[in-house]
Amino acid sequence: MIRRLSCFALLLIAIDALGQSYPAKPIRLVVPFPAGESVDATARLVGQSWSAVLGQQILVDNRGGAGGTIGSEAVARSAPDGYTLLWGNVGPLAIGPSLYQKLGYDVAKDFEPVSLVATLPFVLFASPLLPANSVVELLAYGRAHPGEINFGSTGVGSGLHLIGELFKSEAGIEIVHVPYKGIAQALPEMMSGKVQIAFNTIPAFLPHVKSGRLKALVITSTLRSPLLPDVPTTPEAGLPGVLGASWHAVVAPAGTPREIVSRLNRTLVGTIAAPEMRNTLVAQGARPVGSSPEDLRTFMREESVKWARVIRSSGARAE
Repeated sequence: MIRRLSCFALLLIAIDALGQSYPAKPIRLVVPFPAGESVDATARLVGQSWSAVLGQQILVDNRGGAGGTIGSEAVARSAPDGYTLLWGNVGPLAIGPSLYQKLGYDVAKDFEPVSLVATLPFVLFASPLLPANSVVELLAYGRAHPGEINFGSTGVGSGLHLIGELFKSEAGIEIVHVPYKGIAQALPEMMSGKVQIAFNTIPAFLPHVKSGRLKALVITSTLRSPLLPDVPTTPEAGLPGVLGASWHAVVAPAGTPREIVSRLNRTLVGTIAAPEMRNTLVAQGARPVGSSPEDLRTFMREESVKWARVIRSSGARAE
């Protein structure tokens, strides 16, 4: 018995030493989207500051394709040693499991949550030619003109598509989905009135709101944004069920040692909490979070259930 206890004590010492010595080499942070997209930009921003805290370089590796699921699968199959991490978001970690019939990973089984980084609530933007300046006026117009309102998105099953479907269901109006390869492609048609509305996160469309080329009607959150303080929340507009956001989170392959996950969590949460980082994220329309691994696990499970329900009701299928 004494010998067994001694072995157990030595094992604990070895595990603790592992956590203290980690990381001993650069860390690969897989971003499952192409370089230059907003997800990539935020990952690089946070990664640069995080690497300074960890004392090792964080190398961003873009693995785009299939709505973020290709890069996510690559991380799920990586060695659980803390040197390959995933910069995940709502697409591959909450929408993908219900959208794709065959997925090369199981979110609940193949990943070790580290921390939620930030959430980016969606805003309903409208064409300046749409005769509605509020959600109430939009709903009245939609009911009087069923099927005449088009909403743009970044493709079937994308977050911008599904929040539109949730809005459509909760609002009880008939709107027509128009998918694009990128939401920027919808801008000219919104300004010309061919597409009347689109959901998006704030940064890309904010300049167009300020110039009067777009209108911001509502934000899908319980809190208003400091970037658009006059835009009401969906609960304030009478649509409490229309809540949704894009979000950033870091996860590791399942089986990553607890001590390594703990170190990653502490340093990442500290990075997010730094005033300069928080201010930068807020200026980009994000809400800095920082969470425990357990809270992130619960959050991802709840998000998966929510978007699975929307996918089923809308009939969305991966393209």
